[in-house]
Amino acid sequence: MELRQLRYFVAVAEELHFRRAAERLFISTPTLSQQIRTIEREVGGPLLIRGNHGVELTAAGEVLLKTARNVLEAAEIAVRETRAVAQPGNAVFRLGIVNGAPQWLPGRIEALLKARQPGVKVSLTTGTSGDQARLLDRDEVDLAVLRLPVRLAEHLTYTPIADEELGIVMSRENPLAAAGSIEPARIGDHELIMFARDAAPEVHDSVLEQLRERGAAVVLSDSAMSHAQMLQLLPLRPEAIGVGSARTASTPGLVWRPLQPRPLVITYAAAWRTNTRNPLLHTMVDALSGGLRLASD
Repeated sequence: MELRQLRYFVAVAEELHFRRAAERLFISTPTLSQQIRTIEREVGGPLLIRGNHGVELTAAGEVLLKTARNVLEAAEIAVRETRAVAQPGNAVFRLGIVNGAPQWLPGRIEALLKARQPGVKVSLTTGTSGDQARLLDRDEVDLAVLRLPVRLAEHLTYTPIADEELGIVMSRENPLAAAGSIEPARIGDHELIMFARDAAPEVHDSVLEQLRERGAAVVLSDSAMSHAQMLQLLPLRPEAIGVGSARTASTPGLVWRPLQPRPLVITYAAAWRTNTRNPLLHTMVDALSGGLRLASD
């Protein structure tokens, strides 16, 4: 059985439709059907139940799908790792960065990468913490920087690399803006605008829990949105507040104030696949396990 045939079978198993799978593979439907029948003859039994509206996997098909994915993934890793050694100048490291991370963070990681493998190219993908976890799960990034807490699959792991203090973000017109710092009990009368929970449920709940632990009677707004949209809305809603880092103070019309006496802290972590054989990733994990100092620049 050839890798090409395994790719054909995986496409049909995922699409559950020969025509759609053939379009995805840029081959004709009869050719695809013939290749699947060749595989079935080789394994000695049907892999698919063919119907008028599509196909279903047999028990044997389910087994082959799992194995085929593993084989194709191993083949891709083998090619990528061999190419990285044979052509170090063409090596690509796929880095995922959570939305809203400090601007210095990807640059610091890229510098660590290039110190260990000069000439490596960095492919950067941004998204929410949930997005980064899914990219890792599908082996579409080598290393992902995300916010904790986050739920990861069993074959994924992480190490904390940096902390960042969060505080209250608000319009300059908000009465709380006159204070140099804010006691949590004072924010209870102000509507809190948060990013949408669906974007990062664990982080969303952690921030609310930390606020409540500090004595804040939080009144959560229905205006769930992205962090960027929150920053756009706050200048228009002087009575509302948000949660963010001191970096948000550079947004026109907004100010940032720390919480006292206990600061609110968010942790960034680097996550990776535990079954990876990428030697560059292993050296990066060793370098990052000591943490990265938060920079003011």
